[in-house]
Amino acid sequence: MTGDPGLQVRTFQDREALSRAAADLFVSLSQSTIAAQGRFAVALSGGSTPKGLYTLLGAAPYREAVPWPRVHLFWSDERCVPQDHPESNYKLAYDAFLSKVSLPSENIHRIRGEEEPGKAARVYEDDLRRFFGGGVPVFDLLLLGAGEDGHTASLFPGSPSLHETTRVALPVYLERPKRDRVTLTLPVLNRAAHVLFLASGRAKADVVSEILEGGNVQRYPAGLVQPVNGDVLWLIDREAAVKLRKPVRT
Repeated sequence: MTGDPGLQVRTFQDREALSRAAADLFVSLSQSTIAAQGRFAVALSGGSTPKGLYTLLGAAPYREAVPWPRVHLFWSDERCVPQDHPESNYKLAYDAFLSKVSLPSENIHRIRGEEEPGKAARVYEDDLRRFFGGGVPVFDLLLLGAGEDGHTASLFPGSPSLHETTRVALPVYLERPKRDRVTLTLPVLNRAAHVLFLASGRAKADVVSEILEGGNVQRYPAGLVQPVNGDVLWLIDREAAVKLRKPVRT
């Protein structure tokens, strides 16, 4: 692997097993963090892989095991679409579990994708700074994925956004037919206490092997996620791990 002592990798037979492990971790961290500091701040991600995790969180026994009134949910990124749009990361979470748990509405800090990207990013920054008290937000848990090109959140290879050092959220303008987006920045990703990457499917095998075992992780935004005071855990299924030289089985 990379040799980074803060990096761990666990490989599972399939996406279902991966999702159960992620749900177990979510429950465990929520309980321990709330016991220690009274709240649990999480940034969610979009995509097909976390959907399994979200579905589990919305059902027994996980639903009853999370102290939801003390959980605050944010998003790592969002497409600039209305909240009920099929491509909305908020809608993915809402349909899978937010609509099924006892989470106060004021604990849901969504990105206002219906706004112009620049405005949505500024409003989200204001919300983040109010909640975290200024400075760079420190999430207790940050959920991320890795695209086939190595992007994570909405930080893409070669993007000027990768060099941002002061802002905590940025608009991302993409050529059509891709949607404009809003994303957290690397300074935020690299202050999290726990980062959880979820990756599944053979289409992710190349980028997973490059990031975890390649010698040039700097070319991939997902490889730039290296928290200064936190840890990174990759949960991947067998197909995503097929090109790893030293896969860690669970």
